[in-house]
Amino acid sequence: MALLRESQAQQTPPVATDTARHIKLENVDVAPAAADIAGWLLLDKGIQTELEGAVQNIYNFKHDRAEKQFRSLRRRYPQHPMPYFLLGLTTWWKIMPSNLTNRQFDKVFLAYMDTAVTKAESLYKQDKRNYEACFFLSAAYGFKARLNAERHNWSAATFASKHALDYLDKSKEANGLSPEFLFGQALINYYAVWISENYPLLRPVLLFFPKGNRQLGLAQLRSVAANGFYTAPEARVFLMKILQNQENNLAEAYPLAQSMAIMYPDNAYFQRFYALLSYQRGDMAECERVSKDILDKLNRGLPGYEAISGRYATFFLGQLMQNQYRDLNRARDYYQRCVVFAESTGDTKAGFYLYSLLNLARIADKQQDAPAAARYYREVQSKAERKSDAYKEARAYFDRQKQKPKDARKERNGSKLKA
Repeated sequence: MALLRESQAQQTPPVATDTARHIKLENVDVAPAAADIAGWLLLDKGIQTELEGAVQNIYNFKHDRAEKQFRSLRRRYPQHPMPYFLLGLTTWWKIMPSNLTNRQFDKVFLAYMDTAVTKAESLYKQDKRNYEACFFLSAAYGFKARLNAERHNWSAATFASKHALDYLDKSKEANGLSPEFLFGQALINYYAVWISENYPLLRPVLLFFPKGNRQLGLAQLRSVAANGFYTAPEARVFLMKILQNQENNLAEAYPLAQSMAIMYPDNAYFQRFYALLSYQRGDMAECERVSKDILDKLNRGLPGYEAISGRYATFFLGQLMQNQYRDLNRARDYYQRCVVFAESTGDTKAGFYLYSLLNLARIADKQQDAPAAARYYREVQSKAERKSDAYKEARAYFDRQKQKPKDARKERNGSKLKA
């Protein structure tokens, strides 16, 4: 199950609320006066009430509905960065289900974020204590940096990262005003070391920023996840991934993933993450239910449901058929579909693909279909690392096959001697 790491209804995710209230004021020097924040849309409760459904629609993949509301906001506030940033965020979630490999929306996404930067820069030039403008500058540059890093556009990623960090540092005075301002600080605190290790070409940027603090970053993320409005869903996304992948804390990650899957039932990314954690937790009934729902939505063509989600669902169902229901024919069908999904996206070195092939080989061997078993084991050998258990199993199979003729000759010779 270690190879399969990734990536409650209307229930608030588990958070350390007492710690959160203390953490929110971290690094606050002088909080802006009430007069300074007049007109900030980010803190406007009326705007939050108006956009609550739109934010819900972003993460539930109802992109047309969300964009309609954000365009309405843009008509009323054409010089403000918020509507452009939110339109960019909606576009970001069109890219997310593909594990950020889908380049179809890159230009639109970058155009929205560039416009948000332009509008926010204009506000910041008018007032250097406009921390709302700093928030949108940091957020927009941060998203641009991440996409460019995924595309290996290192110069652009470095440039955007440096600006994101600069404006994040400028906005620290507003951390106590709203959890929205704390989100970027939380990510930097947690990911500073991780970025250095995983994106070595971005290390020069981190030299300009204080060293991270993983535990502080986690506490801040929990605070934002519990108390934020615009940033709460993103904080929960990062929190559940960190808890699962970096902290190995399935006990806390599982209810968080469950709450996200229930709150946003048409979000393929959340559903497959929840299916994965259900599988790792051993809740096979829930894993089966979610996996079948994923395949149903994929077959109906719902937005965001594509080959990656199909790969998850078919592998889990193959496991269920093979190990729980003992239905090898249905297990074989699901594994074959998983292989097709993986090949369609080029994910042929990951666990789902290799272990689907491995299980197909085992099933073929058990059903005494030697040509099929050999074919699948050869494919495992061609894709798996030589030191992996999968490769060793495939090699052991062929070693046994070579030994069989010798064993058969020995048996025949022994029979002649006895005769």
